[in-house]
Amino acid sequence: MSEPTSTARVALVTGASGGIGRAVARRLAADGDAVAVHYSGNRGAAEKLVAELTEAGGRAIAVGGDVADETAMATAFDAVESEFGGLDVVVNSAGIMLLGRVADFDLADLDRMHRTNIRGTFVLSQLAARRLRPGGAIINLSTSQVRIQSPTYGAYIASKAAVEGLTLVLARELGGRDITVNTVAPGPVETPLFLNGANQATIDRLTQNTPLGRLGRPTDVADVVSFLAGPGRWVNGQVLYANGGIA
Repeated sequence: MSEPTSTARVALVTGASGGIGRAVARRLAADGDAVAVHYSGNRGAAEKLVAELTEAGGRAIAVGGDVADETAMATAFDAVESEFGGLDVVVNSAGIMLLGRVADFDLADLDRMHRTNIRGTFVLSQLAARRLRPGGAIINLSTSQVRIQSPTYGAYIASKAAVEGLTLVLARELGGRDITVNTVAPGPVETPLFLNGANQATIDRLTQNTPLGRLGRPTDVADVVSFLAGPGRWVNGQVLYANGGIA
């Protein structure tokens, strides 16, 4: 992990009970930020992470709820503000990835994925736009597949392309508020979300096609989020491809 660089603030990280979200929560806590560890279904994992962060000297709480439920998320925002006095950073890392060819894709799966990936990001972004303090940052998670465009990723790409479009518009709508809005688009990362959806041949091919010769690690993405949450104030309305150079 690179040296922490951000100024201590208060961050809410969705989907922080595992994968990239957990790495982001750890990194922001290491930067000195107070962190709200959000979970949807895995409360135990979230509370375990909170214990880890507090034992290391950090400040952390767990908050739960469906990211697509505006009432539940408003309650989560209330809890963060009550505990820490305000909110500066929102990281939208909660997501679902379901793969399949467009011709055969189950529309119920499409609706479920888009509820989390699109509506969830929109709900959190809307609340953040209303409630973040000046100097804040909204950081969304997309995917390099928006550019790579591999077969079977169509429905997932559609959800993440929407997130990228939302990011660019919201950055402009928040002009004059001193709040940045950016998206990080990882390539293949060693998380259950990716590894459970890809066969070994695909994993080997992606590893070979990455100039750095390996898959990404959650900490690689967390480092980019840390930059955008802290010193990267002149980066706004952008999609950053954190993928080791994969084309």
